Amino acid sequence: MRVTKILSFSRTLVKPMVVTAKQDSKMAEPDFIPVTEKKRFLCHQDRFYTNEDGWSVVREGQAEILFPTAKDVFYNPVQEFNRDLTTAVITKFSNEKSIEKSTKKDKNKENTNDSSNKEDNEANGEKEKEGITVLEALAASGLRSVRFAKEIPGLKSVTANDWSAQAVESIKRNVKHNKVDDIIIPHNGDASLLMYKHKMPKDRFDVIDLDPYGSPTPFLDAAVQSVADGGMLCITATDMAVLCGNSPETCYTKYGAIALKSKSCHEMALRILLQSIESAANRYGRYIQPLLTLSVDFYARVFLKIHTGQAKCKMTTSKLGHVYQCTGCEALHFQRLGKAVPHENGKNFKFSLVTGPPVDRTCEHCSSPFHIGGPMWLNPIQDKQFIKELLDSLEKDKFATEERIIGMLTMALEELEDVPLYYEIPRLCNIVKKSQGKLTKYTSAILNAGYQFSLSHANRAGLKTTAPLSFLWDMLRVQAKEDGLEPTRNLSLDSPGYKLMLKEATTQVDFTFHPESNPESREKNLKRFQLNPEPNWGPKARAKTSFIPEGSEKRANNQRKRNEAKMEKYKKIKSQQQEEKKENSENS
Repeated sequence: MRVTKILSFSRTLVKPMVVTAKQDSKMAEPDFIPVTEKKRFLCHQDRFYTNEDGWSVVREGQAEILFPTAKDVFYNPVQEFNRDLTTAVITKFSNEKSIEKSTKKDKNKENTNDSSNKEDNEANGEKEKEGITVLEALAASGLRSVRFAKEIPGLKSVTANDWSAQAVESIKRNVKHNKVDDIIIPHNGDASLLMYKHKMPKDRFDVIDLDPYGSPTPFLDAAVQSVADGGMLCITATDMAVLCGNSPETCYTKYGAIALKSKSCHEMALRILLQSIESAANRYGRYIQPLLTLSVDFYARVFLKIHTGQAKCKMTTSKLGHVYQCTGCEALHFQRLGKAVPHENGKNFKFSLVTGPPVDRTCEHCSSPFHIGGPMWLNPIQDKQFIKELLDSLEKDKFATEERIIGMLTMALEELEDVPLYYEIPRLCNIVKKSQGKLTKYTSAILNAGYQFSLSHANRAGLKTTAPLSFLWDMLRVQAKEDGLEPTRNLSLDSPGYKLMLKEATTQVDFTFHPESNPESREKNLKRFQLNPEPNWGPKARAKTSFIPEGSEKRANNQRKRNEAKMEKYKKIKSQQQEEKKENSENS
């Protein structure tokens, strides 16, 4: 007999633990795991406690979230990095808006030299609350909205929306408990419908946060219309299996692009997501400005600004393009959808079509055919100036995930801007069946040849470089000779690696150590990638909202009745079998 127990709830359900009936008899409380018992299975155990009123409480940042019972806890500690980073980004954005408004007011005073209207309004008690407006479209328990209200200065309002009436009741309870009634506006309704109601310029939100289960594409059309000009979108996508090429057809139906399976699939996922948002914005004469784009754990998170300008939308074709990936050696080539060349007057651009494809029918390195992916975003995905200012604005010890935020932002800051995607040195060595040397050996050779390189935040082994792939193959050819090994050793005659190593190196390769071969983030051992914080911490099943204990009790009662009915049926069948067996024995 196998019994399945749900141990805890988070923004997505924690994976059920399957135990045997014998093990189950030793577990306390058949219906739910108390907070004290729950601590054994969760990281950050000090955040969970039961208050004097009997509520189960979760603390994160400056927020406290109440739940009726331990089994109703709807909290995912793994997403704390996401919430911390979002709080930091919106704080910076809020400060920028505050400075912009102050500067604008000062200019207006200088031009009009008259502030009588403002004074009259203040005298009549009509002083309007200033600050930015934020929408959390899918708020669940309201944790993120409460943190925004308590930790971000300069907020006018935060609208916390959820389609579930039970979730909204939880939001109201948590808003009251945290004493942020003056900032947070709970709202029960469809997220897209709410955003469509705010698409008029005067009603638009300054910031919209979308953190759905799975793909954000159902909400993009509404989001790009209801955010203010120059406003910010914070978007999460957790369907990374689709975005990373496991199902190219599904990726096309959701994002309008073909994803390819490759070692650089996580960055490709980010670029496909940006392309999808740009396409949605272009329909309404708007375009995106990526600020910070990250692949984190099991999801993608992007922060970008939305601007309005039909003329600027014409630049989109020169920002997007297709990728050609060799099926043998995995060489990457790119083809933009269009070309934008500065006009002779220096003010405008001249747009034209491109010619292509950029490759032959087979790969120049290994003679294999190509797969075609995209379209995807080929322009820079990070705003270096924004990231520098964000790093400088971080308050020490404000966030629990501060170390990782600094590590990830530093990595994003180091990345080469004009190099889409990356290669993996371990993968290249695997293709030609050669042992891998130290990373600094290869990066030194790249620098000594006059090229640039950077690591990638999306992959521990990822290497971005301005060097052509032919140079990377030459590095491995020279390395094999220096090691005294036959270049084609262990390679079958028809393999891509054999064809690659059969050729002679055509460029000079110098492995002499270069002082800049080890990036700062790696040299300082900054925290970039998260260790597993708890069992089953990755992507989980779709969440089922349950904040009212009566609902849980009703489900438990129904389940009990079903089990009793099954048991009665089982007893009846067993009894019939025994009677038949008895009759057979008597007849014999």
